[in-house]
Amino acid sequence: MLKNKQFGVISLGCDKNRVDSEKLLGLLKARGCTLTDDLSKAQIVIVNTCAFLQSAREEAIETILECASYKDGNLEKLVVTGCLPQKFIDELYTPLSEVDVFMGINDYEKIFEALENSYANDARQNYVGKGKDGYIHDRVLTTDEHVAYLKIADGCYNHCTYCLIPKIRGKYRSYPMEELLKEAEDLGETAELIIVAQDTTRYGEDLYGKNVFVELLQKLSALENIQSIRLLYCYPDVITDALIEEIAQNDKIVKYMDIPLQHSEDRVLKLMNRKGKREGYLALFKKLRERIPEIAIRSTFISGFPTETEAEFEGMKAFLKEAKLINCGFFAYSREPDTGAYRMQPQIHHATKKRRVRSLYEEQANISKELLSAFVGKEVEVLCDGIDYEKGCFVGRAYFSAPDIDGKVYFYTAEGMQGKRYRVYIDRADCYDLYGHTQDYEGELEL
Repeated sequence: MLKNKQFGVISLGCDKNRVDSEKLLGLLKARGCTLTDDLSKAQIVIVNTCAFLQSAREEAIETILECASYKDGNLEKLVVTGCLPQKFIDELYTPLSEVDVFMGINDYEKIFEALENSYANDARQNYVGKGKDGYIHDRVLTTDEHVAYLKIADGCYNHCTYCLIPKIRGKYRSYPMEELLKEAEDLGETAELIIVAQDTTRYGEDLYGKNVFVELLQKLSALENIQSIRLLYCYPDVITDALIEEIAQNDKIVKYMDIPLQHSEDRVLKLMNRKGKREGYLALFKKLRERIPEIAIRSTFISGFPTETEAEFEGMKAFLKEAKLINCGFFAYSREPDTGAYRMQPQIHHATKKRRVRSLYEEQANISKELLSAFVGKEVEVLCDGIDYEKGCFVGRAYFSAPDIDGKVYFYTAEGMQGKRYRVYIDRADCYDLYGHTQDYEGELEL
């Protein structure tokens, strides 16, 4: 019966959630189900949700209600899966009466059983917790064909006091290395493989009794279909000398690290239950740059954490000047129930949090512009992601930029192709992007 239905899938939240959605799409495709991007034509819509922050939960509920409006047309069944029902099913089941099937983060293989029961009994189905954390290989990529994410673990050990992830995703669970290698190989020709997890650098500690992240990188690098590997979510306290050496020596590993710090001041870091300290972070950056001079370092920071003083906020701005990170993301602290920081006092007023985040972005913009300006007048290798029709040129990324979260390179070339690498002469830089052309381009430069 389900083979005759058209499925639409919406994925919300982070790139790790995207991988889960791609594996869910893989299950549907393997069963012979028809997939559509046009939700108005779908008889079954699945919304894979994020619940990390209040804003993410609000977005998820708005999306669910928007999808429910299609029941006036072709939509027969609305399925909600992922983090939101995993954590908040008791609060959501009754009020979200528009939803026909609820499933959690480990229940994807139950999708057909749940839907068949919903159709057969004409009744709502709660399948949260009825599945198991089994490994799913097959995926339908939703990224550009030349880029793919590889999720190497789920859950988290760290128990930061602002974070709901351990309450939603559970303990850190590494996926078997042989399964990951098969999945990566099955992706086919991949210009950039992006390694993700809540904490990539802790890979293997739970499964193998020791950290085998470097070994995983070496084996992934040996795959002929993988051209390059980018590392995200590397926790500073487990960036070992062996990992630094592997990045330095391995030509396939992009000289880029995303290292989430969340703050720079020791007192706030301790309240956050972060393992690092300000001077330790700066020492790590110094070590990375000494061993890998071209290394690009990205980070994320939270401002407005409970009890954060104006002096500590100014200390974070001073840290940015000293650290000289090429890209940063800044977030206002979100007060999340069932976290250690929820009851900390005083909580910072939302207007103060907003002002501080805006000021941090302004500070980082000056730093990024200075660093990017150093590329003007030089050639940079750029991976072409496609065409920017609004700007009328090609767009891609240099090694210091990850998809969606960092800046881009806009460039002219005589003949561009998605997934191909180009040597681009940089004509101009701003605080976020670069602009240039290849040497074979003979047209007028307008960027």
